[in-house]
Amino acid sequence: MSRLALEHGAINLSQGFPDFNCAPELIDAVTRYMREGHNQYAPMPGTIPLREALAMKIERLYGRRYDPVTEITVTSGATEALFASLTALVHPGDDVLLFQPA
Repeated sequence: MSRLALEHGAINLSQGFPDFNCAPELIDAVTRYMREGHNQYAPMPGTIPLREALAMKIERLYGRRYDPVTEITVTSGATEALFASLTALVHPGDDVLLFQPA
């Protein structure tokens, strides 16, 4: 997929390749929470505390208020976010325009 994306000048949404290291504080926090038994799959839209924290940060940074229960969804990556957005906005029978190059 990466080769095809390069070949066609496309954005590769198949796999992430972070170009930065994980913050040591995050590694410590993840380790601590996993040792405390927080190692199960999260709810599909994300946990409420995470969504509340995101809502507060968005409001602090951008002055916009969002309801963490009904207006914020956490995804596992860009592809899932795009899919969730499209399925929320496009319904059976709707017409969709795709621009080339897509």
